[in-house]
Amino acid sequence: MSATSKPWGGRFEHSVDAFTEQFGASLPVDKRMAEQDIRGSIAHARMLAAQDIIPVVDAEAIVEGLSQVHREIADGSFCFDIADEDIHMAVERRLIDIVGSVGGKLHTARSRNDQVALDARLYAKDAALRLAEAVNALRSTLIARAQEHLGVVMPGYTHLQKAQPVLFSHHMLAYSWMLSRDMMRVRHAFDAADVLPLGSAALAGTTFPLDRQAVADALGFSAVSANSMDSVSDRDFLLDITYACAVAQVHLSRLCEELILWSTEEFGFITVDDAWSTGSSIMPQKKNPDFAELVRGKTGRVVGDLTSLLVTFKGLPLAYNKDMQEDKEPAFDAIGTLADSLRAVEGMVSTMRVNVDAMRVGAAGGFMAATDLADYLAAHGMPFREAHGVVGKLVLACEREGRTLQQLTLEELKAASPVFGEDALTSVDLDAIVARRVTAGGTGHERVAEQLTQAREALETDAAWLVERLAE
Repeated sequence: MSATSKPWGGRFEHSVDAFTEQFGASLPVDKRMAEQDIRGSIAHARMLAAQDIIPVVDAEAIVEGLSQVHREIADGSFCFDIADEDIHMAVERRLIDIVGSVGGKLHTARSRNDQVALDARLYAKDAALRLAEAVNALRSTLIARAQEHLGVVMPGYTHLQKAQPVLFSHHMLAYSWMLSRDMMRVRHAFDAADVLPLGSAALAGTTFPLDRQAVADALGFSAVSANSMDSVSDRDFLLDITYACAVAQVHLSRLCEELILWSTEEFGFITVDDAWSTGSSIMPQKKNPDFAELVRGKTGRVVGDLTSLLVTFKGLPLAYNKDMQEDKEPAFDAIGTLADSLRAVEGMVSTMRVNVDAMRVGAAGGFMAATDLADYLAAHGMPFREAHGVVGKLVLACEREGRTLQQLTLEELKAASPVFGEDALTSVDLDAIVARRVTAGGTGHERVAEQLTQAREALETDAAWLVERLAE
């Protein structure tokens, strides 16, 4: 393609060579915004006609031509050419092929600067809704597994050492609440993108009498940008959605780490379904949680995507700079990686077998009744620090003798401290230990039942928000 055939080629004598054309093109990445680009162009053409900027007949021809372009891209017959540089010029080039020179009127009163900002915002909004749906699906599965296994006791850990017994339902709901916060961040990212930039032109606005609000209404934006320079250079909304993806991916990585541990023979708390496992090329007995490991491994790339975006924008003067062409690939990668990871984790959690007996056996070890014994003494007047020392000595003695706290006799407890009474043995009963956690948000049975209700209500609220956005 010669310099004069480029949309900006009028003041150039020489064309770029093959390398610089390839190096400068964004088409391989931004062609996935074709649907958004065409949607924005149709709204722009109709507004131009409504404002008597171009004839209605020209706008109708443009809209029909754009509709054909959309069909060609959808059915795979559209021919992408790297010489077009980006998706905007690829669509416009084909539009002019279809409708003739009238297609060139589409670019009246706009620049690729506000056009790409529009496409990216539309894409971010669409992506946020897709992510919201996937986040809610996993939340629903976690809540369902918690409901299914109410009352199942398992060991809770700190520092990956056994700490106190908890309900498996309580553990599942912990991840549900993480995802509810992820949903909050996804919703914020949607709102951040929900501002129309089109009409800002290159950076200073335009001399044509545009009706920006009409375009905003047509495209479903809730607001119109207030400053044209900020409008074409703002990519905060991409930072927001990439940040939301990074945090959510970290949450999935934490859950997958536990699924990996729990599925080992040493733990045996769960069995990962065959559909979410792979084998070994040399060891016939192996069943590996590869997909959980992949989700954990992909977390680094999503965090890297966020870092890439932050560094790209850290020193850019106003307004648009070519550096900003590098904004979409990391954002697209983060969105796609999280969407796939959510689907994989939902599949693993929904199909895994919960080994109830193994969890209970695990909860019986590790002297996890120690805190309750200390609490018993404190409740009967002994300073907690002194009670801590008394029980610590009991744990040490049991450890040396290969016994559990549950195997201690009442006489042995009283020998350790006369404060222990006839009811002291109930302090080491697993079910009683769990049931006593009655503070709001605790692992007690009644509190977990309340928490299930709260989690369902939070999910229903977010699901209703999603339905409303999809209907707009």
